[in-house]
Amino acid sequence: MSMADSRLDAHRLRIEEWLRDCFRDREPRGDLYDAMCYSLMAGGKRIRPVLLMETCRMCGGDPEAVLPFAGAIEMIHTYSLIHDDLPCMDDDDLRRGRPTNHKVYGEATAVLAGDALLTAAFEFMLDPGTGLPPARALEAAGILARAAGGRGMVGGQVLDMAGEGHSLGIHEVEELQRLKTGALIAAAAEMGCVLADGGMEQRQAARLYAERLGLAFQIQDDILDVVGDEATLGKPVGSDAKSEKNTFVTLKGLDVCRELVAKLTQEAVEALSCFGAEGDGLRWLANSLASREK
Repeated sequence: MSMADSRLDAHRLRIEEWLRDCFRDREPRGDLYDAMCYSLMAGGKRIRPVLLMETCRMCGGDPEAVLPFAGAIEMIHTYSLIHDDLPCMDDDDLRRGRPTNHKVYGEATAVLAGDALLTAAFEFMLDPGTGLPPARALEAAGILARAAGGRGMVGGQVLDMAGEGHSLGIHEVEELQRLKTGALIAAAAEMGCVLADGGMEQRQAARLYAERLGLAFQIQDDILDVVGDEATLGKPVGSDAKSEKNTFVTLKGLDVCRELVAKLTQEAVEALSCFGAEGDGLRWLANSLASREK
């Protein structure tokens, strides 16, 4: 394992520790915090918080200082998964190899657990105790708010639901995934730069990297929904076909999609040129995600 890989692993371990401790001292509220932590601590790649911490480091900042923001973006991602699995959305029974949140805690508690994670994200980011310059904290929180709402992730979910049983063209599918999946990934990269007071060139490069990474990630997801193994993935395969959703694979085919993943990954890697050797960790991340099987 290279030094760059080890650094990303260190970020991953640190965010796991932070997330594990963040709700430890909360007052009991029925099953609410158990439900929140059930999904928050169910594993996952932690791509978004790792990306935020690493872009912060690459711009000269302290990854430890931005843990509340890294944790916040993972809370928002987790809330979206809880709600995405609900019967009124994708109606999935399995997530990360375990029963989905509503299968364990019921639909009402699952909805409230997602709501609580969303609001907790902003509570942690905007806590004066972070010690970060207020202007940077506010700008980063604003980036995340835009990426998570109707102009980003939520807007993408609306398009996703509207597309069930309807024929979407390639441009519509690209727009859907740019919002639903890509918005939070791009926000993570830009937030890390903002919190470290990085320059505009660095912000633009990090965001371009993340946009290409996010699209490659989604296309690989679509590939795995067709050819993946449910036990390896930890979630059902073939769900897109069951919902009659158009995806990159249904529109372009497996071979073209594999070529697209390779092309987008190379573009992501090239976007990091202004960071020199400091970008090696994110270059490794892009290549590892392109070849993932889960």
